[in-house]
Amino acid sequence: MSFFPFKFFTQNTRGRDFVVGDIHGMFSVLESQLETLNFDPEIDRVFAVGDLIDRGPESYRVLEFLEKPWFYAIKGNHEMMLIEAKHKKTNYRSWVENNGGAWWEDVDRGTQKKIRKSIKALPVAFEIATQQGKVGVVHADLPIGVSWQQLIHNIYFDEETRDYMLWSRNRIKYIELTGETTPVEGIDLVVMGHTPREKPLHISNLYYIDTGASYLRDGDLGHLTLLQIHPTLEEFVYP
Repeated sequence: MSFFPFKFFTQNTRGRDFVVGDIHGMFSVLESQLETLNFDPEIDRVFAVGDLIDRGPESYRVLEFLEKPWFYAIKGNHEMMLIEAKHKKTNYRSWVENNGGAWWEDVDRGTQKKIRKSIKALPVAFEIATQQGKVGVVHADLPIGVSWQQLIHNIYFDEETRDYMLWSRNRIKYIELTGETTPVEGIDLVVMGHTPREKPLHISNLYYIDTGASYLRDGDLGHLTLLQIHPTLEEFVYP
């Protein structure tokens, strides 16, 4: 299975499109949300910002969702931890002991191989045509001053750019300090996760939707956000 870092989706002419924040093994919560929204798997689509796995109790279901024809995901940094854990014992121990990867040790070898293969093939960026315009999806961050088109060009050749998009929190830290940020040129909206927030944040042409679904003991977090991006822009936070 080949790795292509970017994927473009044409406009959904029949149903709705949603972007879901960091799921972190809370797949039953996603299912409940979709049922509440009368999600139709025949015509509606879900795009995930990455971090499908770790911390939550149902990380083992990741392959089930990656095989659904209506579910599309990009890599998050936790998917990268899974990939990198294969090659270095220190990476493996750090992931399993400190970053929510203990579930992996309860998965049989054959299923591990299938999960790793599917996750390794995930892109790091989406672009989706919608009635709201062009919507980009990345996991964590975009460097300031780089257009969307330049960014997509760079991710094919530059590992540092891909790592930035998976791990960085520079822009959100700047936003928290100043209350502002410059827009990303060449795209109408970019949806991201990675940094847990009490509630989603829409600023400039950026939308941060990680509301800490797996942090159930944190009174300010413990929510999973779905952002409808087509045909209208609507925010749904559960529970």
